[in-house]
Amino acid sequence: MKIARRNVGVLLAAGSLIAGLAGCAGTPGAGSPSAPSSSAESAGSPSSSSPQLSGTVTVYAAASLKATFTKLASEFEARNPGTKVVLSFAGSSDLVTQITQGAPADVFASADTKNMGKLSDASLVDGKATNFATNIMTIAVPPANPASIASFADLAKPGVKVVVCASQVPCGAAAQSVEKAAGTTIKPVSEESSVTDVLGKVSSGEADAGLVYVTDVKSAGDKVKGVPFPEASNAVNTYPIATVGTSKHKDLAGAFISLVTGSEGKKVLGDAGFGVP
Repeated sequence: MKIARRNVGVLLAAGSLIAGLAGCAGTPGAGSPSAPSSSAESAGSPSSSSPQLSGTVTVYAAASLKATFTKLASEFEARNPGTKVVLSFAGSSDLVTQITQGAPADVFASADTKNMGKLSDASLVDGKATNFATNIMTIAVPPANPASIASFADLAKPGVKVVVCASQVPCGAAAQSVEKAAGTTIKPVSEESSVTDVLGKVSSGEADAGLVYVTDVKSAGDKVKGVPFPEASNAVNTYPIATVGTSKHKDLAGAFISLVTGSEGKKVLGDAGFGVP
């Protein structure tokens, strides 16, 4: 009987020892291989931070956005090492034609809502376009203003060589709206496919005046002089931007659009003379 009691005591002692060892093994410790480290695992998890952007994003933008988007593209690349922004500038209507014909654009920024609407109607816009800027017309003349242009009506004077955008281009449509509002008919010597082409004709001295945006005159510096006119308020252009539906780089497209519509984009656009929608 005594022997049986000794055996029971030994078994109880052994059980207590095993339980104690198990308890020590289950307690997290720096030296224990089984010790969990949830905070470290969470911090190292790919899902704990946004993935780094890389690759090329192709942006098709209205010619009047050349200076601002060139600056924003450099900012985008600086913020996202490993990315590249390819810019293509032209009249908005020309860009729409290129995109509908299969051009590999990821982002489209138009100088009016009409041309963005064409892409939307063709189901070539991913989601809804965002209006990010406005612009207004002005008259650009050579620094010496040889034709003495002082008002919109002066553009209709005999002998004045005026250059405008073609009617399908946003700046051309705006010019037509201004003509109606002013009750003045202009007979241009040429119609250009983009506002930068109009500006080029004036700055080179090939034209006495041209209808462009206020931002174009500001970016041209002392190459031209701006002549504002009150009728311009009847043709304010709104600029929308969107991801192209066929884009294969929608993450990059979305990130670039966020830069344009964010605080940095607003500052760059505002400094260039663009208005807020």
